[in-house]
Amino acid sequence: MWRVARDSQTLDLNSSYAYLLWARDFAATSVVAEREGRVVGFVSGYIRPDAPGTLMVWQVAVDADQRGHGLAGRMLDHLAQTIPDVTMLETTITDDNEASRALFARFARTRGAQHEEIDLFVESHFPDPGHEPEVLHRIGPF
Repeated sequence: MWRVARDSQTLDLNSSYAYLLWARDFAATSVVAEREGRVVGFVSGYIRPDAPGTLMVWQVAVDADQRGHGLAGRMLDHLAQTIPDVTMLETTITDDNEASRALFARFARTRGAQHEEIDLFVESHFPDPGHEPEVLHRIGPF
């Protein structure tokens, strides 16, 4: 998972240890795609403690050689269909991440669900310089 996130060149990279913990502790709300014994994509998420019907998607990553084949959408669909009682999905996306914006817009459209975009974190919220603002994408109910 760490390698796929690193190679994406768009995601904020967490420590390799964080990805191991994520795979263990949030397996029920995340999915990993493998091909020939190699991780080629993942969606990591968690159920919001203050909103039990909401899946917060933390990261979506797909290997460069697997992009353009619908893998990210299939992983999101899998989570939406297999996590009990989830009717809302949230994620944050920077304005320059066109692929993620298109992915989540398509996810909402195929479900006939509302898709709100709400400014969540502005640049001054981040201690690291140059971090772009994060827009909350809220999709549902579905």
